[in-house]
Amino acid sequence: MADIHLWGALRPAADGASVVQIEAKTIRELFRKLEEAYPGMGLHLARGVAVSIDGRIYRDSWETPLPEGAEIYLLPRIQGG
Repeated sequence: MADIHLWGALRPAADGASVVQIEAKTIRELFRKLEEAYPGMGLHLARGVAVSIDGRIYRDSWETPLPEGAEIYLLPRIQGG
């Protein structure tokens, strides 16, 4: 089970928690389980979320594995141009 650190906009959907624990093997599974556990988070996840795993940011890398004991942060996805 991993600690998932949430940015401010996601916290209300998780009853105000800044960190939640979710057991998942990939980013795709993490998003699915977050949406199941915290239905209000679905809208934010659909808008786009970046995932930081041990300081490296992943976008659209849904099959990226989540290593045991990794530092995982969900971040707002910043659109670039």
